[in-house]
Amino acid sequence: MRRKIPSTLALSAFEAAARHQSFTKAADELAVTQSAICRQIATLEDFLGLKLFRRDRRGVALTEAGLAYSRKVAARLDDVERDTVELMGSGGTGRTIEVAVVPTFATKWLLPRMPQFIAAHPDITVNLTTRTRPFLFGDTEFDAALYAGPATWPGTCSRFLMRESLIAVCSPRLIAPRQRLKASDWTQYRLLQQSTRPYAWRDWFASRGMRVEGDMSGPKFELFSMHTEAAIQGIGIALLPRLLIEDELKRGVLIPVVQHDHLSDRSYYLIYPERKSDNEPLRAFSEWIEEQARIYREPLALG
Repeated sequence: MRRKIPSTLALSAFEAAARHQSFTKAADELAVTQSAICRQIATLEDFLGLKLFRRDRRGVALTEAGLAYSRKVAARLDDVERDTVELMGSGGTGRTIEVAVVPTFATKWLLPRMPQFIAAHPDITVNLTTRTRPFLFGDTEFDAALYAGPATWPGTCSRFLMRESLIAVCSPRLIAPRQRLKASDWTQYRLLQQSTRPYAWRDWFASRGMRVEGDMSGPKFELFSMHTEAAIQGIGIALLPRLLIEDELKRGVLIPVVQHDHLSDRSYYLIYPERKSDNEPLRAFSEWIEEQARIYREPLALG
């Protein structure tokens, strides 16, 4: 059965005209005449059986249907362009993998290690896109996901990377190094909160056999990167995964408030669809990242 797909010339003309809200500017961008743009859009409207633009003496404006359709067309054309550029760049070898990642883990842990992977596999391109929630691989172009949480995604395989170790840190301007805090001292400081983990401090204190009043109060931050910067600026004490602040600890802009690491209930996994199990570039990436994470599974990694 023949697909109901308009011509790409008509879609390109419509997308440009919709973006500029002008047939003239669309014609200039595509290096055609204004009449050519008008013909392509008229052809598209005939194909669809509805009007995409309202025309008056002031020019053209999208109808409601045209506005909704333009957003979808623009997204699809962007996808086609990206796939085309990727194919041209790879020479048709198909050695590119698309990986979804949680943002701070990608910035602070993965990217500093990526030069090693690139040196070992110069023919494999790894594209990273941030995703903070589980998703269905069938609805996306992703080959794999780096995720902190349960590895119970249907129809997938997972590789365990590491447990998450939480440590209380602050700026040395806030608490002097080696200053010891008693249980009653904690209430004198702001406890920075991770908005997605309301009980993190309570669990951490419980792991030390402590209860601290107001452990769920304090400024809330959605991303660990924001949380980390707030601690560096002396806003309060932060509870952060050690693996995300290795550089800050090394530079001394953050210091441990106490020498206590708590293994949270979260672990990091590489997750990918079962159908991708034999994908050679993905297998190379999987083996490499599992080796990079190995040290974090050893007791000494907690310091």
